[in-house]
Amino acid sequence: MAVYFFTEDIAFNFNQKQIFKQWIKYIVESRDFILGDINYIFTSEDKILAINKAYLNHNYLTDIITFPYSIGKIISSDIYICIPVVKINAQNYQQTFSDELNRVIAHGVLHLVGFNDSTKAEEKIMRKAEDESLLVLKEMCNAKKF
Repeated sequence: MAVYFFTEDIAFNFNQKQIFKQWIKYIVESRDFILGDINYIFTSEDKILAINKAYLNHNYLTDIITFPYSIGKIISSDIYICIPVVKINAQNYQQTFSDELNRVIAHGVLHLVGFNDSTKAEEKIMRKAEDESLLVLKEMCNAKKF
């Protein structure tokens, strides 16, 4: 089982795929789940809006939509990430694009392993899990430099 990265309806180059695959696997397994197949699809505003309308009956843009296909403890999913919305959010939250993208990538996986963000209390727990996951990614990237 594995993590895959695709683009759809947008030109976007995603680097360091191997580290991200290891990181996502770590997030899944550290929560006592098993990695199935997770597909990250980086896409445009038009595509994410069409998906949001068709499958969730929402008529607005979003940064991420996660479609879980998990069975028991085996985590599988298609995760759509809208690159233009992530760029806008990065500016709004005064983050770099890569930091915001990394947070969104972790956010999707954390939803799959049981984290929610519907309430303020859940959102606080989700942010803490995102921050912890981002620290692990930073450590993994630093370890690869030596």
